[in-house]
Amino acid sequence: MCREINIALVNLMPTKEQTEAQFRKVLNIEYFNSNIELVCAKSHISKNTDISYIEDNYKSIYDIKDKLYDLVIITGAPIEHLEYEQVDYWNEMKDILEFSQKNAKKSMYICWGAQAALYYFYGINKTKLDKKIFGVFKNDILDKRCFLFNGFNEFFHAPHSRHTEIKIEDIRKVNDIRLAAVSEEAGVHMAVSKDYSKFFVMGHSEYDLNTLKNEYERDINKGLQIDIPKNYFKDDNPQNTPIDTWSAEGKKIFENLIRSI
Repeated sequence: MCREINIALVNLMPTKEQTEAQFRKVLNIEYFNSNIELVCAKSHISKNTDISYIEDNYKSIYDIKDKLYDLVIITGAPIEHLEYEQVDYWNEMKDILEFSQKNAKKSMYICWGAQAALYYFYGINKTKLDKKIFGVFKNDILDKRCFLFNGFNEFFHAPHSRHTEIKIEDIRKVNDIRLAAVSEEAGVHMAVSKDYSKFFVMGHSEYDLNTLKNEYERDINKGLQIDIPKNYFKDDNPQNTPIDTWSAEGKKIFENLIRSI
């Protein structure tokens, strides 16, 4: 018999259907029935996903404000260049973050979603980088007690794709959270609340094999200056097939998260 797990997926990405598919894949865990409710910021008008699709498939946080969930996941968004208060749905985002804290047993915040949560809950601001962190990076596990890493050794790999970071020293200043995984090249990968109810993840263990490839080719076609994603293509040649070094570990992280609920 499968155990029911109720999940609210707050999808802030512009390519909503692609992001949905990635999360449905990693949240499809044997012996669990993951009921995923799709949520988006309704105060933001999407330019990349058909409005009718959003209306038919997505709810706002206000539609579900009285419901309780086992897990809330808040995705990233390509708006790192903006200060938080400049984001057109920041007021709604604050309500989303409050909801994730009060209406769910556990919450996972990813990339910009993690940075926004750290800013809102703890006053930690993001720092702009001189060069985009882009590729697949080794992440060293610092918190061996964190159940997300059950079955892991000393490290794991995950894609990163961001123009901003959270400083290690800023995490260490906050008593309620601790560093869980750090990359020598990419910086903070994960911080966790001390009660293991909140997970702030800077990388993308949910990414498909070709996600970074598609992002790289998109920017090249736009004439943008972008480096080849590190540790991703065979021989660092974008004409070659990407090498999957993260998906099995990424799937395990989400499996451990679901099994902890």
